[in-house]
Amino acid sequence: MTKTFDAPLYAYSRSPDQDEGLPVRHPVVVIGAGPVGLATAVDLAQQGVKVVLLSDGDHIAKGSRAFCFGQRPLEILDRIGCGHEMMDRGLHWSKGKVFLGQREIYDFAHAEDPGHKWPAFLNLQQYALEEILITRIRDLQKQDAPIEIRGGNKVEAIGQHDDHVTLEVETPEGSYTIEADWLVACDGANSPTRRMLGIPFDGTMFEDNFLIADIEMTTDRPAERWFWFDPPFNQGQSALLQKQPDNLWRIDLQLGPDIDKEQEARPENVTSRLRSMLGDEASFTLKWASVYSFQCCRMENFIHGRTIFAGDSAHQVSPFGARGANAGLQDADNLAWKLKLVLEGGAPAALIQSYHIERACSADENMQNSVNATEFITPKSETSRILRDAVLTLAKDYDFARSMVNSGRLTTPSNYDTSPLNSADALAGPDMSRPGSRCPDAPLGDHYLLDVLGNGFTLLTIDADAPDSVTENDVIVKRLALSARDDISRTLTRQFLGDCPSAVYLIRPDQHIAARRESYDDLQFRAALRRATGKE
Repeated sequence: MTKTFDAPLYAYSRSPDQDEGLPVRHPVVVIGAGPVGLATAVDLAQQGVKVVLLSDGDHIAKGSRAFCFGQRPLEILDRIGCGHEMMDRGLHWSKGKVFLGQREIYDFAHAEDPGHKWPAFLNLQQYALEEILITRIRDLQKQDAPIEIRGGNKVEAIGQHDDHVTLEVETPEGSYTIEADWLVACDGANSPTRRMLGIPFDGTMFEDNFLIADIEMTTDRPAERWFWFDPPFNQGQSALLQKQPDNLWRIDLQLGPDIDKEQEARPENVTSRLRSMLGDEASFTLKWASVYSFQCCRMENFIHGRTIFAGDSAHQVSPFGARGANAGLQDADNLAWKLKLVLEGGAPAALIQSYHIERACSADENMQNSVNATEFITPKSETSRILRDAVLTLAKDYDFARSMVNSGRLTTPSNYDTSPLNSADALAGPDMSRPGSRCPDAPLGDHYLLDVLGNGFTLLTIDADAPDSVTENDVIVKRLALSARDDISRTLTRQFLGDCPSAVYLIRPDQHIAARRESYDDLQFRAALRRATGKE
């Protein structure tokens, strides 16, 4: 694929809905063609749910923007058919360095788990991910999947009703009206949907500004994450340098809350800052730059009637730790299967509320990580600064101090430990596979466990007897039978059995664990299934 920033990838074309006398009702309408909106639409369509995606634009975003993706979002993208492209185009990294001023304090390496298909982190520009997702939509359309992306369709007004949402949409050929059983707003931190509905974006903990830039540079610098505390080229603030595919490098310079954004964004001023960082001898080309402002906040509730908010429209955190797009992709993962069940009558509408419960907890965790990182990176008092610098100095020689350094805790998988969809744990097994956690991956010969779970409920049995399928209130659960007595016994034992001789797991369509027991009990697992679908 090429970086066609300005070329329309989903150009406006007239929809049959514009010629109807009465508004056409769609099961799901998604607003916003960023990574979260695109992933939500793809996930719904590949599960057979008819979805219309509306975007006021028609092309991919310019600049790298979100570019670092963690293991769990990579697993999600793989599940919705984008894994091969991500692996081919992305840059795998595992090492990094931390500096105080110009002095290197220590380096680190993320240990890779051989039991997982995906690495801990992969760098790929947001525009590349959007291209991959749009290509996936085109592939689904060729397979007659029920998905449509409408460029040049700007939502101008929204009406909430008890059982649907009405949308007034402006196009180059005039306006038209459609209806949706459910509306998913993925229209960013400045969400027009949120504004039109008059919903506040509360909970601001701090505000900050960053200069983010992409430069093309040929260098022998390794593909590592380099982070500076209080560097001489950005005194009192922080800096980050990381490699991306195609000889691009991403630079983040923290600017602080009180700046002249217009001045900072001027190309000559951006280049001057980068020259100060990289040195006069560095040869680079500035490809894109932006002054990025953020607030650390979230909506009080991600669900308002029949309108659901996901990604930055629902919550916003600092760029420390690559938590924005990663959290948004997990929003999409959490929501799609619930909408499918509700629309098909396999679950009550109340199941949708569990989306807010589970994802709001994740947002709160991300916000707290942002607060902790900011307080460590930019101390608010001289005493705090002395303490921070002492920790960094000790970290050069002592491992215990390194665990106290916070340059932005990198994104980790969301676990729904307090979810109302979980059943009580009935297995003294490994903590990593407790109810609420994301299902660990495991190699199964020439493929992996997560590859075969699919998009439905799975009854995973390990050296335990159970029916090949279970049906409860029109929800079908298919069995996947494995044994820890073969070549993969070590991985399955470590991740699913512990000291137990057998185990049975109920795994949700989003690959999170809803229940586990040592053996199959029909009444108990039917009750767990009802609970996992919001019926108990």
